[in-house]
Amino acid sequence: MFSTFYETARNSPFRSPLGQVQCEGAPAVTSSHELDLEPVHARQISAAAATVDSCEFGSNKYFALCGIGGILSCGTTHTFVVPLDLVKCRLQVDQAKYKNLFHGFKVPERRGGRPRSGQGLVPTLLGYSAQGLCKFGLYELFKVKYANLLGEENSYLYRTSLYLAASASAEFFADIALAPFEAAKVKIQTVPGFANTFREAVPKMLKDEGINAFYKGLVPLWMRQIPYTMMKFACFERTVELLYKYVVPKPRVECSKGEQLVVTFAAGYIAGVFCAIVSHPADVVVSKLNQSKGASAVSVAKSLGFSGMWNGLTPRIIMIGTLTALQWFIYDGVKVALGIPRPPPPEMPASLKAKLEKR
Repeated sequence: MFSTFYETARNSPFRSPLGQVQCEGAPAVTSSHELDLEPVHARQISAAAATVDSCEFGSNKYFALCGIGGILSCGTTHTFVVPLDLVKCRLQVDQAKYKNLFHGFKVPERRGGRPRSGQGLVPTLLGYSAQGLCKFGLYELFKVKYANLLGEENSYLYRTSLYLAASASAEFFADIALAPFEAAKVKIQTVPGFANTFREAVPKMLKDEGINAFYKGLVPLWMRQIPYTMMKFACFERTVELLYKYVVPKPRVECSKGEQLVVTFAAGYIAGVFCAIVSHPADVVVSKLNQSKGASAVSVAKSLGFSGMWNGLTPRIIMIGTLTALQWFIYDGVKVALGIPRPPPPEMPASLKAKLEKR
């Protein structure tokens, strides 16, 4: 999948903190030639994922399987909360009609009774599956690539910046995949009578505005999703690190797979709350922009005003907090099921420890 980065993965500065898993009961590796990697001495981690890993950390197969994990985690979770997302979008674009979260579920449509909770389900499933593939697969790749550029010690010292850069790079491409489906979803959910299905919406959008209909929201989508994803990955990575250091009463190596997944879910929810707040104003602009024909992001932002850009924040915090927690839980669960290496949080390299001891 990404053969040009094979050597990068082999010589990753994360090699020490994210070293090759040595499974309990598995045959010992007697030479680096057997793995085509140098062994990590004095470092063993319990293979919570499986008895034997299905792939080598940083290999092409590793990145591909991480992408599959992203498809399952993002596609399923976003589809699961479509009813809540429907009300959230309507709160954002018509505050006069939809007063609050609970009122939004009760307000009848102009035609045909109450809101159809499944509206936008197909473009949500397709769009966020494509986004998840790029988001998680490319995040893992960029994290290895940038770590190699920084070097082992700097990768540890500036690991938060590393997570931010890798996640931003991944989301840039993920949003290009998501934008057409997001535009169709918002049209279906916020424009009464426009279309009831993705199949109906696409030709109407092409007829009305051409291909621009699918990508006019790309820039505000970047403004929403890139800060969201940067927070999602960096906050999650550091929260996991802190939970194992200060909250979990035993080392990660001694935790069962179930216990590790509980930590994953908790860290994901904490990250999700911050994600929702950081990215909400841009999310409102995206919803309003795709609802209004011929509008621009700047004109929408001006018409909304500062307070208007926070419409629907409560349901979005609930939605994004739950989404992010479930996504990380599913993603980590897929790694367990498929035997993908699950390295522990990074540790200070021995060379850096030695330097600090000399001071």
